[in-house]
Amino acid sequence: MSLLARLGRPELYTSYKQDMALLNTPAKRIWTGVIVLVALVLPFTLTDDLLIVLATGFIAAIGAIGLNIVTGYAGQVSLGHAFFLAIGAYTAAVLSGDPDSTRLIGFGITSLPVWLLASGLAAGLAGLIVAPLVARLRGLYLAIVTLGLVFIGEHIWKHWKALTGGVGVGRPAAVPELFGINLAVDGPSYTRAQKLYLLAFVLLVIFGVLARNLVRSRTGRALAAVRDRDIAAEVIGVDVTRYKMVAFAVSSFYAGIAGSLLYVMIGFIEPSSFNLGLSVQYIAMILIGGVATISGSIMGALFITLLPRLTRELPAVLPFISGSATTGGLTVFTVETVLYGLLIIVFLIFEPRGLYGIWVRIRNYWKSWPFSH
Repeated sequence: MSLLARLGRPELYTSYKQDMALLNTPAKRIWTGVIVLVALVLPFTLTDDLLIVLATGFIAAIGAIGLNIVTGYAGQVSLGHAFFLAIGAYTAAVLSGDPDSTRLIGFGITSLPVWLLASGLAAGLAGLIVAPLVARLRGLYLAIVTLGLVFIGEHIWKHWKALTGGVGVGRPAAVPELFGINLAVDGPSYTRAQKLYLLAFVLLVIFGVLARNLVRSRTGRALAAVRDRDIAAEVIGVDVTRYKMVAFAVSSFYAGIAGSLLYVMIGFIEPSSFNLGLSVQYIAMILIGGVATISGSIMGALFITLLPRLTRELPAVLPFISGSATTGGLTVFTVETVLYGLLIIVFLIFEPRGLYGIWVRIRNYWKSWPFSH
C-alpha cells in the first residue's frame, strides 16, 4: 500500500502487528506523549504536599492494576487485597530495617531494587499458596474466603510485634535508597517529594505497560475466557485452575510492590492499617475507574487518593462535619466511607465501565463530530 493511501487512511491496518501495537493510532501516541510530558513537569510546579498525594495515587494505581487483573480480567472477586499489601510492606520494612535493633527484625538492606523485588515475590508466593484453595471457588464463596485472609492478617500483624512493632507503635517503612542516594530525604537538587513522585511515576509506567502487555497476550485472552464462562473455557482447552492461579499470583505480586512503596510515602507502618476498609478502597478504585481496564485502574486510584484531599476541606464549609476522628457526630472519615459506597453504587448503576467508560463516550463523541447523535 502506498504511503499516500496510508496517510489518507491512518487507521487502516495492513498487518496484525500494526493492529496489536500498544499505541496503534496517532492520537494515542500524541496524547500519551502529552500526558508523560505533563507528568514530568508537575514536580517542578506543584507544592510538595500535592506531589506526595499524587505519588501515593501512582503507587495505589499499581495495586489497583493488580486487583483488576484478578477481579476485572479473570473475574475472581477478591476482598483480600489488604493482606497482600501488608505482606509487601512488612517484607520491605524487615529487609530495610535496622539489623542492630533489639525490638524489631531487620536486615539493613536499603537498596530499593532488592527489597522492592523481594516484597513483590513474597506477596506473589503468598498468592500462589492461597490460589489452589480459592481456584476451586467462585462468586460469594470466593469473596468470603479472601475476606478471611484480611482477618487472619489482622490477627498476625497485631500480635507479631517483632515484625510489626505492635498496634499503636508500628515500625518505620523501608528506606528507599537508589545508587547510594536516599530518596526519602531532601537533597541539594530535589526535595523528598520530588524524588518520590518521579520514582512512583516511573514505576507506574513500567508496571502499567507490563500489565497491558500481559492482558493482550495469550494469558490475557485465557483470563478473559475464564471470566466470561469458565466451563466453556475448559471445554475449549483452557486450564481454568492454572490461569486462576496465575491471576492470583500476578495480582498478589502487584499488591506486594504497592504495599512496600505506599508506606514509604508516609514513612511509617501501623498494623491496624491493613483492614477490610483498605480492601474496600481498592475495590472502589477498580469499580469507579473501570473494571478490566489498565487506564481505569489508574483513574480510579487517583480519584480515590485525591478524594480525601477534598473531604478534609469540608469542616471549613460545613461546620457540622468534624475534622477529628475522636469527636462525636459526623466526621470527614465517616463522609469518606459513605462516599465510597455511594460512588460504587452510582457507577455500577449508571456507568458500569466507570471513569474509563465516561472517557470512551467523550472520545467517541468527538471522533464522530459533527455527526454525533
